[in-house]
Amino acid sequence: MPIFAVDYAYSEQAAAGRDTYRPEHRAWLAGLRESGIVLSSGPYPNGSGALLIFRAEDAAALKDLLTQDPFARESLIDDVRAVEWAPTSGPFTS
Repeated sequence: MPIFAVDYAYSEQAAAGRDTYRPEHRAWLAGLRESGIVLSSGPYPNGSGALLIFRAEDAAALKDLLTQDPFARESLIDDVRAVEWAPTSGPFTS
């Protein structure tokens, strides 16, 4: 199954909303991690966004999945960039 690197971009204007919905967002990610869909995720230290690594059938399935993120549902993400990624070494290689 393909791996996708997803970059979320955040703005300061939505910081309070992200604080409110962060527990739900992290619970959503934890469930996907348990099922093997999320391989890793975490925010950038400067607060500008986050990097999430997903397994998905294809780009359309990933796009649908990302709409289920509480941050997306609450319009707390300014921009999403998702690209298929082909790791050649490390823990995400098949």
